[in-house]
Amino acid sequence: MRICVYAASSGKVDPAYVEAARLLGATLAQAGCTTVYGGGGQGLMGALADGALAEGGEVIGIIPKFMVDLEWGHTGVTTLELVEDMRERKHRLLTGSDAVIALPGGCGTLEELFEAITLKRLGLYFSPIVLLSVNGFYDGLQTFMEKVIDERFMNAEHAAMWSMVSRVDEVLPRIRETPRWSENARDYAVVR
Repeated sequence: MRICVYAASSGKVDPAYVEAARLLGATLAQAGCTTVYGGGGQGLMGALADGALAEGGEVIGIIPKFMVDLEWGHTGVTTLELVEDMRERKHRLLTGSDAVIALPGGCGTLEELFEAITLKRLGLYFSPIVLLSVNGFYDGLQTFMEKVIDERFMNAEHAAMWSMVSRVDEVLPRIRETPRWSENARDYAVVR
């Protein structure tokens, strides 16, 4: 499986987040998955890549040229693909992925996550999206998204576009048990 992982570049976070990223990378590699991520060498991104590489996993980083110029890229990944901008990076991360995992992160991680959810709602992405809510990180987001549905900005069916787990060992089982999103997603993309 080719797994797209969204993650923070900050290293100034609770060590539990960094450890979860490292463990996720190792877990994906042990399962024979290819990890595709934003190509960074610091924070959760760097820990994710290091964890996968330590277990002999394939790690593909996709990074805009300006970030390489700033020396933000991971120099040890299997493949580091350079792209022009953030828009192209997001497209390449998601293209061909068998699932998305969102580790804790800031505005960049959230923007990537919401784009994946939006594309799923529009019937343009069909694979599982799993939020890894380390230390309850995504609990508030889950509550907010329930409000979005309750307030009729999305349909009740849309709550199944993503799922949330709290431990790394729950991620792959959740991906495997999540059915492919309906090819008819556009039939209920508009709020009814």
